[in-house]
Amino acid sequence: MVRLAHAPFKNGKNRSPPPMLEQPLKFFVVFLAVVEPISLLPIFSGLTQGATREYRRRMAVKATVVAALILAFFALAGAPFLALLGISLGAFRIFGGILLFLLALEMVFARESGSRTSSDEQAESQRRADISVVPLAFPFISGPGALATVLLWFGPVHLLHQPLLFLSLFVVVVVVLAISLVIMWLAEPLMRIIGVTGVNVAGRIFGVVLGALAVQFVVDGLRSAFLHG
Repeated sequence: MVRLAHAPFKNGKNRSPPPMLEQPLKFFVVFLAVVEPISLLPIFSGLTQGATREYRRRMAVKATVVAALILAFFALAGAPFLALLGISLGAFRIFGGILLFLLALEMVFARESGSRTSSDEQAESQRRADISVVPLAFPFISGPGALATVLLWFGPVHLLHQPLLFLSLFVVVVVVLAISLVIMWLAEPLMRIIGVTGVNVAGRIFGVVLGALAVQFVVDGLRSAFLHG
């Protein structure tokens, strides 16, 4: 009877994700919270108000492609660039954690994110004919928080030694960008359904998760600095 009682518990432990999937799943949660595609709803609707459907779709696709190129560059060249400057991954992990924590606070309190763009930049973008690169691709989609997250996760992964892990992390980036693209395409009907309040509620939930993960980044960075410093 004792063995039978312990059998379900044993099977339950085996249901945890395999080690190969654990990092991509964690990265998906972090990167989704940082990019926060749902926050693009009011921004994209405001910037494309009165525009044709063709223009909105073109801006969304171009912004996603440019953001993907920026993130791919940081994924491939970010760690070597830090090494060239003599900055350890532990030090960047601490800074990245602090940056993500500040972003999380803005999300929790539903404040306009100063870490993504300023009011002057947003006002200037209203006058631009092409809003895909600035401010959509940068700094809204691939902003400082997203770039810091990519550096934190891709930095310790070597493409030649761990190609499967590197590719799985990059697939996560593509998936999150695809979600952002779909949300921009459906911005107007989604805004009618969710509204600003729904966007703020979703942002607060993502902010709580991101804040906890940001603290973990700082703790890991301090541990790495003390062990290897």
